[in-house]
Parts: sequence; structure tokens; C-alpha cells
Amino acid sequence: MGWLKRLFGMEKPQNAEVNPTPQAIPQASSTSVAPTATQSIPPERLGLNGEYDQSGLAKRVALAFDQDPKLDDVDTLWVAQTGSTVVLKGKVPSQEILNQMISVARSVSGTTDVDTNQAAIG
Repeated sequence: MGWLKRLFGMEKPQNAEVNPTPQAIPQASSTSVAPTATQSIPPERLGLNGEYDQSGLAKRVALAFDQDPKLDDVDTLWVAQTGSTVVLKGKVPSQEILNQMISVARSVSGTTDVDTNQAAIG
């Protein structure tokens, strides 16, 4: 079972990307006022297909883990997010695997930090 399936109960959506292009947020239509600035999706809220997703960063990190052949699904570790910080919690088999996960998580657009305080080696 892959990371996306185990953590979020979903198969990889078609055209899902680790760093997708943001989709435009639909604006409320108003005939009397011209639209001002285009709203944009914060990078940590960008979903797998460029849509707004509250857990977008965590899902994209899970997808990145699925795409890395060195990272099998470690079923004792979970991926979450607090704002733009990726949180890894649970157990990992080795420091080497944890270091690889940190590197992959940092490569995902929108990640500003990786918190491993809740991750244990063992």
C-alpha cells in the first residue's frame, strides 16, 4: 500500500503532481465591479492537481514519498502539516531513511521546514 492510500485513503489521482501549477480560484461574479487582484492559493494549501486543499502539502509530500524508489511505505510513520511545516511522526527503520524523507519533503514546493521531533528511529 502506498503513502497516499494509507494516509489519506486515496489512490493517486490522474495527473497528480508533487509541484503542480496552481489553478485559478473562481471569483464571485459581479457585474458592477471589475475584478481587482487574482486570488492565489498559498503553496502549502496546493493540492495534487493544483486545486485548493487544506492538507495539500502533506498529500504532495506523501506523493513524493510514493515516487521515490528508496522510500517504501513505512507503515509506522505519518505525514502531517502545520502551515508550511511538514511534520513526520511515528517510527522509521533507520536514520538514513529519515534523512532521505527529510530531503524529499524539503524538495516539495511550499515546504519551509520539516519537523521530526515526533519521529523515532527503531
